Amino acid sequence: MTMNDEELEQLSEAETGEETEQTDVTEEPAEAEVETEESSEEKHAAEIAVLKDQLLRTMAEYDNFRKRTVREKEALRADIITNVTSDFLPVMDNLVRALDAPCTDENYKSGVQMIFDSFMTTLQKLGVEEIESDGAVFDPALHQAVQRVDNDELESGTVATTFAKGYKINDKVIRFAMVAVVN
Repeated sequence: MTMNDEELEQLSEAETGEETEQTDVTEEPAEAEVETEESSEEKHAAEIAVLKDQLLRTMAEYDNFRKRTVREKEALRADIITNVTSDFLPVMDNLVRALDAPCTDENYKSGVQMIFDSFMTTLQKLGVEEIESDGAVFDPALHQAVQRVDNDELESGTVATTFAKGYKINDKVIRFAMVAVVN
C-alpha cells in the first residue's frame, strides 16, 4: 500500500506535533520580495551617496590643482622676469654712467636719455621697482652695506650714499642696493 502526499504530510505533522499552513509558505516569498526591494533601494541610495562624495572630492581636487597651477605660473613669471632683468641691469648702469658723463653734444645726450627712459618704462611695465636708498633707513633685506661713513647730518643706520641702485619685483629683490651707511 502506498501513501499519497497528503497522507505523508499528515503523518509527519502528527510526529512533530506541528501544523504547517499553506498561507505561511505563500506569505514568506512576498515578504522576501519587499525586503529585497527595500534593501536594493538602500544599496542604491548608499551607492549614490558614495558616488556624490567621490564627485565632490574630485571637484575639490581639480579646483585645488587649478589654483596651485595659477600660483606656480605667477611665481614662474616673476622668476623669469627677475632672471632676465638681472642680466639687463649692467646695461642700465652703463646708460646711467653715460648720462652722468660730461658731453658737449646735446643731441647725443638726449638720445641716451630717451633710451634710458624707454628702458625704465619697460621695466616698470614688468613690475620692477627701484629700491629707495639715499636717506632711507638701512634695511639688510634691501641694501648691501659696502662702506661705513661718519656723517653728523644723518642719523646712525641711515644710508648716506648709493653706489649702485637696487631693484625689486614685488617683495623679491633682483639686486641689492650697494650703499654706504652712517655709523
